[in-house]
Amino acid sequence: MKQRILQAGAFLALWMLIMAVAPIQSQASSPAQTVAASIRVPEGFEITVFADNVPGARSLEWTPNGTLFVGTRQAGLVYALRDDDFNGVADGVLTIAQGLNSPNGVAFVDGSLYVAEINRILRYDNIEDNLFNPPAPVVVNDSFPTEQHHGWKFIRLGPDGKLYIPVGAPCNVCETVDPRYGSIMRMNLDGSDLELYVVGVRNTVGFDWHPETNELWFTDNGTDNLGDTLPPDELNRVSQQGLHFGFPYCHGGSVLDPQFGVGRICDDYTAPVQPLGARVAALGMRFYTGEQFPPEYDNQVFIAEHGSWGPAVPVGYRISLVNLDENGNATSYSTFADGWLDIQGNIIGRPVDIEQLPDGSLLVSDDAAGAIYRIRYTLPRPEPTPTATTAP
Repeated sequence: MKQRILQAGAFLALWMLIMAVAPIQSQASSPAQTVAASIRVPEGFEITVFADNVPGARSLEWTPNGTLFVGTRQAGLVYALRDDDFNGVADGVLTIAQGLNSPNGVAFVDGSLYVAEINRILRYDNIEDNLFNPPAPVVVNDSFPTEQHHGWKFIRLGPDGKLYIPVGAPCNVCETVDPRYGSIMRMNLDGSDLELYVVGVRNTVGFDWHPETNELWFTDNGTDNLGDTLPPDELNRVSQQGLHFGFPYCHGGSVLDPQFGVGRICDDYTAPVQPLGARVAALGMRFYTGEQFPPEYDNQVFIAEHGSWGPAVPVGYRISLVNLDENGNATSYSTFADGWLDIQGNIIGRPVDIEQLPDGSLLVSDDAAGAIYRIRYTLPRPEPTPTATTAP
């Protein structure tokens, strides 16, 4: 224990020395500060810039030791950030890997950082003790398809100790011979026992497990070929392994594909818990399990809607909220935070992923602005409303 304390002290001293030479960009001159000022959040909440020089910031993973790892897609980089003075602003941004093949997904397990490229999963061992001199990665599994279309991956550790890895469809809409396409897979941490978990998933770039049931929930992006208002993106719930969520035959739980859905019915597939907006590009999602937000947010779903690229009227560009009842049924779908699409209709940012900090605040990545924001509740947390009971 004493040795680890000494290592932590040495790490902090080295970090602060380096950041004194190359500090994070001043928020006073940050374009991300302008973006944050335009974002609307509910009364009692505030959004601030956690880091503003993180080009291409995508998936987020916060470690128990206080390091934020950030993946990218087109930048080919992986970052590490820390906030050792606990002021809600990252002390600096380190690039710990570069030249990778769309390293979108990051997951931290037992001191090692797992990074998902398009065709393989890498592991950086003992990474937090070596942020300034990262080790060469270990190739955990390199058997994934090399197709670029929907090939970037979001990864997370499941409650069963396995790593969950999606394989997107290599097309807008198509049937494939390879059963891995359009699926979520899982494997052991050493890369063994890679198997299909669920299928019929066009392209998920965000998932989480329900805090009470441990069921996997995930977002899925709808197809682009049916106009501006169909089909909806999806929020899905996995009650058991082996489910089929409809792609490419049925979209959004109710829309048969005009080519591949002929002769089929949507009732044969697992419908979404909540159809989301069409073309909103729903990506990262998290159940709220903190103790900072008001109680009505407990165990509810926050979704980062990256925003559309095709419709004449842009949609998405927001953090949405799906409210659930005690049985996991959706009761509402609404906007929690928006403003990445400004009042003139200009796209000034694109939210990608959501991560919860130990204090209960949320981080949101933005790959267009190259920023990470922090959303927190600034008022005292209200007491939960007592549940009405019937007298005996």
